[in-house]
Amino acid sequence: MNVKSRKQARIGIGLGATSAIAWGVDTVIIGLIITSTPFKEAIVLAPIIAAFMHDFFSAIWISLLMIAKGEFVNVLKLIRTKSGFILILGGLCGGPLAMTFYFLGIQHAGVTYAASIASIFPGIGAVLAFFFLKEKMVGRTWLGVILSIIGVITLAYVPSKFDVESNFFIGILFSLGAALFWGLEGVISAWGMRGKNVVPFYAINIRQLTSALIFGIVIIPFVQGYPLVFDAASSNIVWLLAIAGLLGTMNYSLYYASIDIIGAARGQSLNNTYVFWAIATEILFIGTPISWQFVIGTAIVLLGSVLVSGNIKSLKADGEPRLNEGGSANPV
Repeated sequence: MNVKSRKQARIGIGLGATSAIAWGVDTVIIGLIITSTPFKEAIVLAPIIAAFMHDFFSAIWISLLMIAKGEFVNVLKLIRTKSGFILILGGLCGGPLAMTFYFLGIQHAGVTYAASIASIFPGIGAVLAFFFLKEKMVGRTWLGVILSIIGVITLAYVPSKFDVESNFFIGILFSLGAALFWGLEGVISAWGMRGKNVVPFYAINIRQLTSALIFGIVIIPFVQGYPLVFDAASSNIVWLLAIAGLLGTMNYSLYYASIDIIGAARGQSLNNTYVFWAIATEILFIGTPISWQFVIGTAIVLLGSVLVSGNIKSLKADGEPRLNEGGSANPV
């Protein structure tokens, strides 16, 4: 963490909460993309290709921003450092691995279920951050993590789904895989951003470039997916993919900035409220009916996030110095 004042702590909390809105809307758009032509005709390849094109456009958006600011050269320099290598590892977990599992979860279990199950990643991240990053976690924070998980399960649980849809369990497993790798990404990225001269925009640029390159050079050729890539690129769905990539860039930029300020566990738990925004978007624009289950689940998620965001005074007190590339403390 890099908290210097109460004002900065509030900014970190606000960034984490706002990132959830972008990712919630992005999740619904992803669901629409996968069920549209030409993806709906390629059931097996659709999630992988959609994940690649999403992160490809996201990499373009963030790279263009860095070029416009004259800072892309700093991103390239950072890649060659220890912190850059750590961020590449985080990008590998959160990009090709988590995104593919998440898109597969959406395909097999639907937007609501995939979003809800995958949103247990803050619990995974909190445990990993506690043990490996030595982030201080008081009882209030742990209670918030637990409530967030209970809330998202409440939001999505419908017993009949377990009886009638054979692919549902597969979707649940894929969504759990996404949660695991997103939890790892948050902790690894927080570690990488402790390095000297690392800023969140540089980190997210490396993250998205890593994802796009691994997809484009390794995964897509292996699954022989480029014909579908070209079909999608030449159809009207490409504009929706570009919008989704922009929302993904917004989400990760805000999310990484939040982690940099208030830590991995708190940043992840605030980002976790994306499940509310995903379901709310479906209600407003797709017509999903509102139920008491939705109202109660949403209230639990929001309460959990408030608890996890913690006391602003404790955020400041828990702030840690950054590390230089040699691993020693670097006062700020």
